[in-house]
Amino acid sequence: MITVAREIAEKEWVRFVENHPGGNIFHTPEMFQVFARTKGYRPELWGAHQEGHLLALLIPVKITLMNGVLRRLTTRSVVFGSILYESGAAGRDGVDKLLQAYTHAPGQDSLFTELRNKSDHEILQPILVRHGFVFESEINYLIRLARTEEELFRSIGNRTRKNIRHGLNQGRVKVEEVIKKEQVDLCFGLLKQSYEAAKVPLAHISLFENAFDLLYPKGMVRFTLASLDENPAALSVDLIYKDTIYGWFGGINRACGHHPVHELLMWDLLKWGSHNGYRTYDFGGAGKPEEKYGVRDFKAKFGGDLVSFGRNKYIHSPLLLRLCEGTYKALRRFIWS
Repeated sequence: MITVAREIAEKEWVRFVENHPGGNIFHTPEMFQVFARTKGYRPELWGAHQEGHLLALLIPVKITLMNGVLRRLTTRSVVFGSILYESGAAGRDGVDKLLQAYTHAPGQDSLFTELRNKSDHEILQPILVRHGFVFESEINYLIRLARTEEELFRSIGNRTRKNIRHGLNQGRVKVEEVIKKEQVDLCFGLLKQSYEAAKVPLAHISLFENAFDLLYPKGMVRFTLASLDENPAALSVDLIYKDTIYGWFGGINRACGHHPVHELLMWDLLKWGSHNGYRTYDFGGAGKPEEKYGVRDFKAKFGGDLVSFGRNKYIHSPLLLRLCEGTYKALRRFIWS
């Protein structure tokens, strides 16, 4: 008999994620704690068991942008690492029971739940769709790091390689890892500038402070800062788990847009990953293929393998969306990003 639980023994949880080939950083207890301590974030833990054996794991994170009367309209649930399940029929049965319990749970205050697939879930799609999780196209780039530096550099687009060489020859950019928590505030300032320019909401600074406190001591996060003429110019915040580096957040000082500082930062990060034995750099998404997305153009320049694992979305309250259609459209850019 398969049972669904909201609590999982941490040893069992860790063992399931570490031993599963699809287990990623967003499935870990450490990432759960980061989200749990972040303002506006509320992670939940769902597991399907059979005779004490964990079959499937779901970790939705409720994200709320506004309080008060707009809270209901600006709360979404994101499963950043998608659903993790044991291969075979038993695992798929676990997913079936898990989604049945999740979608019928009382007290849901999210407009929707989105599964962000980090691997191919084609075999799972019939179950997901049956439970109302509609598939949507979403592409991504994965860069193979298990190559020589020369091979890695050759895979980058010609123009970007030229920009990197030119920037290195100029010697104006310094790239270094952030190792002190007091620098997190500086990093957040760069992120805030970029996100405000793009008119996209940014998580509260507590997300990055908690990541530094909980993940940095375990080597699970890296803050990489690039300075142009000793002025902070670009930042990349990347998560690290098993043999993969996950692009998480990035920002750039718009005043430095004339200089290839972001390309130099990215190249330094890829070299670091290759030299330290990582196999993959996951860019973390490149948007919907049919929509224009400027960030995709930047990511495409680095010669990664194009994948399309997509997302699955479940609407909890279609009626509310219809009743509040005007307000929803005005807020759509904020809650859908």
